[in-house]
Amino acid sequence: MDAQVLKGLITEKMPFGKYKGRILADLPEYYLVWFHRQGFPQGKLGMYLHTLYEIRLNGLEGILEELRKGRR
Repeated sequence: MDAQVLKGLITEKMPFGKYKGRILADLPEYYLVWFHRQGFPQGKLGMYLHTLYEIRLNGLEGILEELRKGRR
């Protein structure tokens, strides 16, 4: 996994929709599943959301928690 992508998941905010302004890593799982079914947006945001979906799907949320601890 690309370190810049992981960093983006804990720093970038959702730019639109119900969760506008929320840090991507804090998006609820059902929202990511919805995007998986409907199709992820194009570009960087879509790549971030797809990566987050895969992290959650594989139970790797600990990676994000470790990164957050490192930022404190």
